[in-house]
Amino acid sequence: MAARQEVTAWRPRVPGVTEVFHAHFTEYAYPMHVHDAWTLLIVDDGAVRYDLDRHEHGTPLDTVTLLPPHVPHNGAPATPDGFRKRVVYLDSSRLGEELIGAAVDGPDLRDPLLRRRVGQLHAALARPGDELEAESRLTLVGERLRDHLRRRPERAPAPTDPALARELRELLDARVVEGVALAEAARLLHAHPAHLVRAFSAAYGIAPHRYLMSRRIGRARRLLLDGLPPGEVAPAAGFYDQAHLTRHFRNLVGVTPGRYRSVR
Repeated sequence: MAARQEVTAWRPRVPGVTEVFHAHFTEYAYPMHVHDAWTLLIVDDGAVRYDLDRHEHGTPLDTVTLLPPHVPHNGAPATPDGFRKRVVYLDSSRLGEELIGAAVDGPDLRDPLLRRRVGQLHAALARPGDELEAESRLTLVGERLRDHLRRRPERAPAPTDPALARELRELLDARVVEGVALAEAARLLHAHPAHLVRAFSAAYGIAPHRYLMSRRIGRARRLLLDGLPPGEVAPAAGFYDQAHLTRHFRNLVGVTPGRYRSVR
């Protein structure tokens, strides 16, 4: 089998994320190196064998791996066909340096819910215009990672906070087109970002980013029925571009904006 090296990297507009890195390697082995950011890693195919703090570790498919900053590690394929991985690099605003020791002691986390949430985070990070969803998902991922590193028991369901949920809904309603970052919403409403997401989801049965997207789709539908072409509707309804509008419109309505506009 010929050696394969496929790499995609980008920096999304999400606070706390320094880089997103997707790669497929068949033979390449990383030498010992360090990062100045946290490395949040999942492997989709194959497995990686690596050394961290002079101890060997592995990354089976059901594992989320968290490598701390400033600690040397390497990496090599653990299967004949190599490995395919997805990585998010996080700065200290998401995970503090006081958690480095715990991460060195236990970098591989077998947690199906965390694994699923990291996958959902990658999907959101890959879509321009879905920064609120990505930030919301990253907040919940960070919260669960901290729970693991602090060795706390499973978190009990958060109490409902209908007043806070209503305030966030009003803020989202007021900013359907321009949107609002989760950090800004938390600052304006004097609440922790994770509590904000949980309170809203508990009160309305939908995550804040999905609520905002639903409002944008509703606005887009009205504009389309008013006769505006999809290319003009996209920015007027708060979408990154026409492709962004089309993807979410088809997902929610079942047809493309152009098809919807032509139905009479």
